[in-house]
Amino acid sequence: MRFNISLLLAVAASLPPSASGRGGPSQPLVSLATASRRAFISKTPSPNADDGALSPDDAIAAAAAAAKEVTSLPHGGAAPESQPLSQEPHLDLVADAPLISDIEMLSDMLAAVVRKENPIVYDYYTRFRQHGMDRAANPDDAHPFEEMKRLAEDITPNEARGVMKTFSIALNLVNAAEVHHRMRLVKENDRVEEEEGRRSGRVGPLPMVEDSIRGTMDILLKEGADPERIFERLITQKCEIVLTAHPTEVNRKTSIRKYRKISELLAYLERPDLHPFEQAEALNELRGIIAAIWGSDEIRRVKPTVQKEAAGGNAVIESVLWDAVPSYLRKLDAQCRVTLGKKLPVDAAPVKFASWIGGDRDGNPNCTPSVTLEVVTHQRLRAAKLFMTEMNELYAELAISSRFSKELEELAASIEMSDDKIEKYRRVIGHLRKRLVRTVKDCEERLNQMDESSVHFTSAEGGLGALSGWEEVEPISRADELLAPLRVIYDSLVETGFELVADGHVSDTIRRVAVFGLTLAPLDIREESTRHTMALDAITRHLGIGSYKEWDEEARLNWLQSEINSKRPLFRIRDVETNTMGLDPDVRKTLMVYKVASELEPESLGAYVISQANTASDVLAVMLLQKQFGMTKQNGKLMRVVPLFETLNDLTNSPEQLETLFSITSYIGSINGKQEVMVGYSDSAKDAGRLAACWAQYTAQEAMAKVADKHGIELTFFHGKGGTVGRGGNPALYRAILSHPPNTINGRFRVTEQGEMIRQNFGSMEIAQRSLDIYTAALMRESFVERVEPKQEWRDEMQRVSDVSCAAYRHTVREDPRFVPYFRQATPELELGRLNIGSRPAKRNPKGGVESLRAIPWTFAWAQTRMHLSAWLGVGAGLSSGTEEDKRILREMYEEWPWFREIISLISMLISKTDFSITKNYDELLVEAELMSLGDEVRNKLVETRQAVIDVSGSQDISGPHIQLMRASSTIRNPYVDSINVVQAELLKVLRSMPEDDSPDLTPELKDIKTTRIDALLLSIKGIAQGMKNSG
Repeated sequence: MRFNISLLLAVAASLPPSASGRGGPSQPLVSLATASRRAFISKTPSPNADDGALSPDDAIAAAAAAAKEVTSLPHGGAAPESQPLSQEPHLDLVADAPLISDIEMLSDMLAAVVRKENPIVYDYYTRFRQHGMDRAANPDDAHPFEEMKRLAEDITPNEARGVMKTFSIALNLVNAAEVHHRMRLVKENDRVEEEEGRRSGRVGPLPMVEDSIRGTMDILLKEGADPERIFERLITQKCEIVLTAHPTEVNRKTSIRKYRKISELLAYLERPDLHPFEQAEALNELRGIIAAIWGSDEIRRVKPTVQKEAAGGNAVIESVLWDAVPSYLRKLDAQCRVTLGKKLPVDAAPVKFASWIGGDRDGNPNCTPSVTLEVVTHQRLRAAKLFMTEMNELYAELAISSRFSKELEELAASIEMSDDKIEKYRRVIGHLRKRLVRTVKDCEERLNQMDESSVHFTSAEGGLGALSGWEEVEPISRADELLAPLRVIYDSLVETGFELVADGHVSDTIRRVAVFGLTLAPLDIREESTRHTMALDAITRHLGIGSYKEWDEEARLNWLQSEINSKRPLFRIRDVETNTMGLDPDVRKTLMVYKVASELEPESLGAYVISQANTASDVLAVMLLQKQFGMTKQNGKLMRVVPLFETLNDLTNSPEQLETLFSITSYIGSINGKQEVMVGYSDSAKDAGRLAACWAQYTAQEAMAKVADKHGIELTFFHGKGGTVGRGGNPALYRAILSHPPNTINGRFRVTEQGEMIRQNFGSMEIAQRSLDIYTAALMRESFVERVEPKQEWRDEMQRVSDVSCAAYRHTVREDPRFVPYFRQATPELELGRLNIGSRPAKRNPKGGVESLRAIPWTFAWAQTRMHLSAWLGVGAGLSSGTEEDKRILREMYEEWPWFREIISLISMLISKTDFSITKNYDELLVEAELMSLGDEVRNKLVETRQAVIDVSGSQDISGPHIQLMRASSTIRNPYVDSINVVQAELLKVLRSMPEDDSPDLTPELKDIKTTRIDALLLSIKGIAQGMKNSG
């Protein structure tokens, strides 16, 4: 395997002295570098080679020779923890050598394709990459960066497009290699733990690391926790992961599938039993996939519809989670038996899934009531077909003709039409199959009746086999209709001595029903509070009782309570359907959502989330509208209403709003003693800055929990976090959950997963199971861990810092008239809309400024220029203000308060990812002279923030002790990303100087050039997003 010397030097430069030793790289690295684990797979293509592929004979011979020289990972001691490379502080020249080997192999394969297709692009790519590597190896040398800038000025539009495409693909290949490497480390850790377990007599199916349920239970038992209490917590805790269509996934679905296949092939090539010919075939398949990626159009030419976004969310469930969930629960069951001596209940579901895709209409005019109906119907169709496959397998498996429990006998006897007389399990399963066929047929009929213009799903195929009699049975509408007979089958098998059979596919199917139900993922509805206000205003005006919109809060509450308690409807539903009331189209659309929701099965829907909620009347308004459309507690159709508090003022006032709600008798009577509240992380950070938002979220959750406890209400917080730190994300998930305020989780946790984070956490079987394990373990540990209650002086200091930080942040973002034009000139914010990565607009109000900009493009734009301003602006001012006594308290807080230390460490990590030279280059090329001073001021604030973080943490290393530093990851990615940044800045400069699309000066020739440059720009945005491992 050929290793790039510059890359190795860059890696070595990033390591602590102990990593490589005084005498240079360690011997294992030398061994790996000279005789790679798969030396034969990276034949350096000759200038005359067509695609770098080895002939079968050469490949077999090379493979056989290389097999004798394989150097395995060292087996002494514990293996590295199973976290992504992006969560490692340094590259390990031994453990990470196979990763470097994989990256070099994939890069060579890509280079061979590019060289054949376009030698000029290949030449530019290699020159840019070499300069990037030289810069990484010698950060203080300005020459490589200046050379990159000169290359960017000389490159033609077509060459720029080709180079950006190559870098974008290269970074995706790095990510694919890292996905495999992550699982390689998991397996290595498992192997070491298994060996140690055998020696100690303690073997478990899950990894023995802190953020696994196995490691967590081991810690708790050592701390003296009662095994019974641990088990009780496990089977009662509730974690729900909500998949959202927030537009942060920049890759097309077709590309995602190809990169996933690359990761799988890398794993396949690790198998020690492969014949050399099989290895050669796998390598040629890799080359073919990379060639296909190069030949495809990686740019979305049209915005996805909501339906296509929903299909993408369903694909994650169908292709990964459908198998990953029962597989993980089997391991969890086995771990409980080994560690606790308890069997996990077969229908236990510690982690479930929900979705916003098709129900999130906040600011998205494309998410109509008919679209929601279509999405839900299609999800039920997909679920029914998936369960149909499971029933077919069970039918084939359970051909048992004797020994049945009494309950099973009775259930089989209740089924009138069946050819299965003796094989009674088959009799029950056959009946379930017919009901599932009926369910599929009903869903297909509904989809076919919908307006063809709204249907964007693949047509439902009908190949379900010739199952006669399905017309005579009822469809399955509730999960319990499937779960109950399966439980009878399971219990009968256990009771009659077939426990091994019961614990096989029957258990897996029951677990799928418990987790996914008959809808794959219940759909939340989200709508903005002002939409409900406008709807009720139209109704009160129609009734002639005044303007609801103009009433004060007290008048609204009085009227809402009166109408909720009244048996008289406000209007006839058909008057809304036919619009005889003369409603505004937007008002009618809002009301028709309730019409659709009222006709769906209750299990199809989850929460009704009210964005921009700031008063108790916002919640009662939704309760009244549900009542009007017949959605009541009595018929089980009443959706739980979830206010979303997302601005600083909303968070501050949230306890008061809950106090008001819990004082209303009719409201308390309808919620069954349970309330869910959503906390907005991204919008609060955009509103007030990172530190002020974090403190407001902390204190608001504390106060709301106390209000709920006072009224005897079980409160669940729904955390609306993005993938980035600036939007509330924390890549170190386990520690992030443990850092929440005390007494605010209590075994109940709901959180959003979006865009690229869905792929990172649930993109493959192994990683999905690892993510499920981390969520389960973190929630368990949080229930037992002794939390640090902040001292009053810490609270006072945090409030002071928060106030100063918020003022500084808002002074720059809101009050400085230079900021908005600077932001739009210095970043690609205006160009992000061309990416077509989401179905909804980037702004709630198209005419608004930064305040109306959604948090995702706000964060995305700053990440592109490597400034990451949204994550740190205002922090330096807050931390560096005050007296020496204040600074002493801050250092004490950092040392003794985990929540505060976690915040500072995350900010520290983001600061370590900033790049002064690159951000300044954007300014020099794109920003008007009168605004340049603001760029200098912002960079000075960054210097101030760096120093403030160092002062608080007591470390001279700006990246701090936080494990998620991106340093190891950046060592590999920065040579690519630096080059993309330089070309992107040049592209933005030229594009912004060209005539507008509707200008008569834009000749056909100029239009072609502009289109090519736009393509290059979009590819650069995609590439940087892949390199930074997060976008929004």
